[in-house]
Amino acid sequence: MILVLIASNLQASDTLSFTRKEIVYGRKDGMALMMIMQAPNHGNGRAIISVVSGNWRSDADMAPRFEDKDKIYLNSGYTVFEVITSSQPRYSIPDEVEDVKRAVRFVRYKAEEYGIDPDKIGITGLSSGGHLALMVATADDRLLNSRDAVDRVSSRVQAIAVFYPPTDFLNYGQQGFSPAAMQAMLVATGLSAAFDFKRWNDTTRTYVSITDVETKLRIAKENSPIYAVTSDDPPVLIVHGDADRLVPIQQSESIIKKFEEVHVPNKLIIHKNGNHGWKNSEVEEQQFVEWFDKYLK
Repeated sequence: MILVLIASNLQASDTLSFTRKEIVYGRKDGMALMMIMQAPNHGNGRAIISVVSGNWRSDADMAPRFEDKDKIYLNSGYTVFEVITSSQPRYSIPDEVEDVKRAVRFVRYKAEEYGIDPDKIGITGLSSGGHLALMVATADDRLLNSRDAVDRVSSRVQAIAVFYPPTDFLNYGQQGFSPAAMQAMLVATGLSAAFDFKRWNDTTRTYVSITDVETKLRIAKENSPIYAVTSDDPPVLIVHGDADRLVPIQQSESIIKKFEEVHVPNKLIIHKNGNHGWKNSEVEEQQFVEWFDKYLK
């Protein structure tokens, strides 16, 4: 009996043992872009990109909560990369999308060094992090002419599992778009800066806010993953509460319908009476692990 207890304790200790490392995955505007790698001592050769984001804000202070949440993947043998992006109020959504793509490319480029298979990378996130994850999952672009070898690598992922993501900024909770209503909502929720799209002005040599409504709509559409769904997208699992007052469940239902239309493996789990987050989400997170186990094998 004593020997059994000792063996059990050793196994539990071994399961939880891992290494942690902070990594610079890119640089922009004179600053470093950082991610945190957590690697189990006996990994399964597969990787999870975990997008550190809430309200399209991302910083190192948020990372510990994600690191703790992602232990469920470590215990299943996954190497996890918590990706911190540039964020509002200084940067808008398109900047953040490019950062996550860069992170995926970097992990793939360094796959051998990190002990992972470059063709077995999953991605996860919640809310705005789920949106950014979907933006990457529905794209597969690389900068073939870049002088940086990392940027010439694919940003494609092989599976995705996310919580309550915004997916369609042009039809948010209902069909149609009202600029005035949208702006009021952005102000009320503190998201104005995330949608403050900018362009470079050659005359003043500064970035200036785009005020033209038609242009802003085009950019909003380009950053709505529902319009990028294609048949070669990776398998998608989404969990959403049916009482979410911040991101309407319509956002997940509509993009899942798109995935079904093009025959991409998908699953929508509706958490009854769930708002924008709930206690005991470990139940759904375990389903995320099972999803990645199935599609990253």
